[in-house]
Amino acid sequence: MNYVIGMDIGTTSTKAVLYGEDGQVYTHANEGYPLYRDATGMAEEDQEEILVAVTKTLKQITSKIDFKKDNLKGVSFSSANQSLIALDKDHRPLTRIQTWGDTRSTKYAEQIKNSDRGQTIYEKTGTPIHPMSLLCKILWLKNEQPDIYEKAAYYCGIKEYIFYRLFGVWQMDISVASCTGLFNIFDQKWDQEAMNIAGVNEKQLPPVVDAYHQFSGLHDEFIKETGCPADTTFIQGAFDGALSNLGVGAIDDGVVAVTIGTSGAVRVVTDHPVTDPKGRIFCYAIDKDHYVVGGPVNNGGVVFRWARDNLFDPEKSTAELLHKNTYDLLTEIASQVPAGSDGLLFHPFLSGERAPIWEANARGSFFGLTQMHTRAHMVRAVLEGIVYNLYTVLLALEEVVGQPKEILATGGFARSQLWRQMLADVFETPVTIPHDFESSCLGAAVIGMKSLGVVDDFSIVKKFIGKTSTYDPNPANFAVYRELVPIYIRLTRQLSPEYENIARFQIKHSRTKNED
Repeated sequence: MNYVIGMDIGTTSTKAVLYGEDGQVYTHANEGYPLYRDATGMAEEDQEEILVAVTKTLKQITSKIDFKKDNLKGVSFSSANQSLIALDKDHRPLTRIQTWGDTRSTKYAEQIKNSDRGQTIYEKTGTPIHPMSLLCKILWLKNEQPDIYEKAAYYCGIKEYIFYRLFGVWQMDISVASCTGLFNIFDQKWDQEAMNIAGVNEKQLPPVVDAYHQFSGLHDEFIKETGCPADTTFIQGAFDGALSNLGVGAIDDGVVAVTIGTSGAVRVVTDHPVTDPKGRIFCYAIDKDHYVVGGPVNNGGVVFRWARDNLFDPEKSTAELLHKNTYDLLTEIASQVPAGSDGLLFHPFLSGERAPIWEANARGSFFGLTQMHTRAHMVRAVLEGIVYNLYTVLLALEEVVGQPKEILATGGFARSQLWRQMLADVFETPVTIPHDFESSCLGAAVIGMKSLGVVDDFSIVKKFIGKTSTYDPNPANFAVYRELVPIYIRLTRQLSPEYENIARFQIKHSRTKNED
């Protein structure tokens, strides 16, 4: 049997799946690592912990391969995008990894956005002006940590650092590069104007290669740690969101992929770059000939976790006694409440928000609370609020690329039948759920197979996905949501002027508390 490994170096864990050339899953592995939030707005990871997770995950997979009779054709990579590491002249880290969720550069993002160059930079790079981008992160470093900025000879993200450690190669795929805010998606080069704003030059950034770029030469010290033969071929791959679209089969015109994991996203694939005159959506590359257009949200499953941990302690204990998953118990509770939660709305902006409002200071809120509402209403409103926000992203996407023909959904939420149906009802479109393992890993594997000549094009992924389930909209439910979604949208606009004020208050008093 010939195998390909699809690996995803994600925000909270590294995952790997072993695929046969027939597209079947033969084994999978997952190694987690912590996210550090030691200061307001910080969201960092330790690159050495991730390197260990990558080697451990690879070892778990390769230990299942009988190399006497089987062949590992290649290992192809997915990774989280918009992470930043500053390196010295010897490529040694000067910082930990600032992840996409780090919002400390908010002030500098606002300065760029409000300048006469903000929209121009977005229209050339396809990256909305937001603290997530490397453009804003580097500007923050320049102003807030000038000693590190002056020592920084190079900048990269987590995938590039891992590759440098494992192989000694210094390169970035076009997909990750297109998410930085420093890369022109039309001429496919580092953008001089964006680099000037950040105060960096092209020599400080990795050379850009296509998703199908192959390399080998795993360092001797890692051959044993990973279990990969010395001559194993590795494939560059792309960023996780783009590969998630590929991994669920959302590759044709009008086919939209919706993902709800820790965060969430709504995306569609095109064969050319597309930007939004209102700056609400991104346009990132998959490879040199395919682009993914859409919007990411900060607040997906992480908000459900917040509700579980802060509102439902008794239910957590009950679930443990019954040997049940707490989330399953909470969705059972939510299912007892009618669609629309009897007029209770929830804005899920617990971590600021990206699409479609691009407001790092956004804050969450319940609206419409009365004495009749219970915690059951609150948990349903939390789930609905996450979906409402994703729907507002879809509305922005429709203005740019047209009405969706089909919606494919994936992520941790897909385990919940209630949440699946809710998505179909709010979107008023049938939603199909592929029963696959880790869509980003599958997308990476397909990129690898295409690079290796095993498959000719992306269409093969549809044969690999396997079983699916489709949920049709419930007319009674979507009639309710038609009334509530406009209220949700208007409230977001009306609250927007106060987000900065409440964020400033919270920062001021959290600092005072820390000093005390």
